[in-house]
Amino acid sequence: MKTYENQGNKDTRSGFGAGLTELGRTNPNVVALCADLIGSLKMDQFIEENPERFFQIGIAEANMMGVAAGLTIGGKIPFTGTFANFSTGRVYDQIRQSIAYSNKNVKICASHAGLTLGEDGATHQILEDIGLMKMLPGMTVINPCDYNQTKAATMAIAEHEGPVYLRFGRPKVANFTPENQKFEIGKALHLQDGTDVTIAATGHLVWEALEAAKTLNEKGISAEVINIHTIKPLDAKAIIDSVSKTKCIVTAEEHNHLGGLGESIARVLSQHKPTPQEFVATNDTFGESGTPAQLMEKYGLNANAIVKACENVIKRK
Repeated sequence: MKTYENQGNKDTRSGFGAGLTELGRTNPNVVALCADLIGSLKMDQFIEENPERFFQIGIAEANMMGVAAGLTIGGKIPFTGTFANFSTGRVYDQIRQSIAYSNKNVKICASHAGLTLGEDGATHQILEDIGLMKMLPGMTVINPCDYNQTKAATMAIAEHEGPVYLRFGRPKVANFTPENQKFEIGKALHLQDGTDVTIAATGHLVWEALEAAKTLNEKGISAEVINIHTIKPLDAKAIIDSVSKTKCIVTAEEHNHLGGLGESIARVLSQHKPTPQEFVATNDTFGESGTPAQLMEKYGLNANAIVKACENVIKRK
């Protein structure tokens, strides 16, 4: 069984900041906008090096989306930055009308997604943003798993023509993917071979999936682990190829089971290869205040929950 080493916990939002800084040095068309959350989005160094390419919009997220859409007309590549809740739910109309409908080349970069926002509580812990954004025609939806992958994804989306939703988080989590990786939009990463069950995970749950696979291996269960960093467009081939071998699948995400990765995979399987599936996700609920670890435990979004889901789905083969 292949093993992955944690190179040291780092927050994925810092991966975004590092990628944006690198883009500032290599792509003169990249500009950044923020809704009064520079420190939280780790935009400081980009601003220090490119003050003329940064726009502080203030607490006016809807306006920020309109300004970003306008900047694309002049050939700029705008990266907007605020919390995931404010990047989607608060400004959905502006994104739909001004960005998605006219296929504007805006990169919507969203930090503090999911339960791991932690102590700020339910009002800020958006668990429906993936569903909101993937339903918009032409919108690419990306949810990287660690610091290194977030940095690579940030740089890759600058080369992609069209609107993108890039989702990342607040807490320090395991950083285990290669430092100078090539990020390919729409291409799932096959992390580990297995024969008994497929685990398809996204974002913070990818490391938990790898930890679950270790526990399952000790129990004599061989788990295949796939990192679905791009939820739209979804790598249907990778999923179908895997379940053709394992005959069952568990999907794992820091998101509501309604509208997220699990539902996207269920659609693919229902059309091409009906397969027993279990969902590790929040169950049609809002979050609450607490530490990230407490919340992930309470809402069943960790390695232990993935192990149980795998054991359950294997019985349904």
